[in-house]
Amino acid sequence: MKPAVLTGEHYITGDVACAEGALAAGCRFFGAYPITPATEIAEHMAERLPDVGGTFIQMEDEIAAMASILGAAWTGVKSMTATSGPGFSLMMENLGLGVCTETPCVIVNVQRTGPSTGLPTLTGQGDMMQARWGSHGDYEIIALAPSSPQDCFYHTIQAFNLSEKYRVPVLVMADEIVGHMSEKVVIPKASTISLVDRPKPSGRKDRFKLYQPGPNGVAPMPAIGEGYNVHVTGLTHDERGYPAMSVEAQEQMMTNLKGKIRNNLEDIIETESYRLEDAEIVIVSYGISVRTGLTAVDEARKLGYKAGLLRLVTVWPFPEEQIRELAARVKGLITIEINLGQVHYEVERCAGGQAPAHLVGSAGGKIIHPDKVIALIKEKF
Repeated sequence: MKPAVLTGEHYITGDVACAEGALAAGCRFFGAYPITPATEIAEHMAERLPDVGGTFIQMEDEIAAMASILGAAWTGVKSMTATSGPGFSLMMENLGLGVCTETPCVIVNVQRTGPSTGLPTLTGQGDMMQARWGSHGDYEIIALAPSSPQDCFYHTIQAFNLSEKYRVPVLVMADEIVGHMSEKVVIPKASTISLVDRPKPSGRKDRFKLYQPGPNGVAPMPAIGEGYNVHVTGLTHDERGYPAMSVEAQEQMMTNLKGKIRNNLEDIIETESYRLEDAEIVIVSYGISVRTGLTAVDEARKLGYKAGLLRLVTVWPFPEEQIRELAARVKGLITIEINLGQVHYEVERCAGGQAPAHLVGSAGGKIIHPDKVIALIKEKF
């Protein structure tokens, strides 16, 4: 058997790096259905999982794929699926089931241009609002956005850690360019990779409550078959997991589901800054569009504009307070994204009129050229 962590320097795609990150994080079940441009993740997992004692299943569709990783998680293993836009849409109902049942798992969406079949082989970032609100009802979700193959490796590990810690499905919102581009990826020794496992219950099994929050708002999670009373349902339920058809039970359940995320924002939200210290113009971006932003900042500085970049590593929950603080001290904000304005509207909302917010967007298909950003800076500032 090959080791779970292939230590060393590798020249690989973002999709392969994502798969290797999952293996390094301890993923031992992968259920998916092939779809461009995420299929390479499934192919690599199919090849590598047997090496580490894991299981790969190609399901009949994406609905079943999402259901399979929820079921696998309840047997005690770390599980993942990967898809793109149309498949992501099919997963939405069972994503909500995962949120409601507080099931840890990871879903990778290698975004392409939509809507519908769209441009299957070309890039896009048009699923970002779907990532936040695609399933029905109120809920909280965690979504990360890698901007390089190296990020794909680390962010997949991070996604598993957050998923296990907070008992919630976590999304890795990649894009076709990041997924298919090849770069050097450094995989460290397994002993240096920090991993998190779901909180396990203790005490008397006959008194155990499956959804009774612990100190950080997260309930301990046993595996089915360990002797605990495990009742998993998508209905509104009480702390035992039993259906409870009342307004009061719904309010309590939602308080728990939202609270474990909203009360831990400082631990969950991650951003990166580039030349922000004295910036008067702030570019906000994520995924492959960060590369556009980095070049635009440097070019703007050459022209005498004090520009800086805020990279959203965590897109959901959104870094509202950081955007508000920036808007209070800068001349304006610019969002770069390969859609016609999704995360931009969150930037605008959080800026709250303190500073103007502008969009450099695209209908999809290719990366946005930095010249478009420079042209907007010259026009508006």
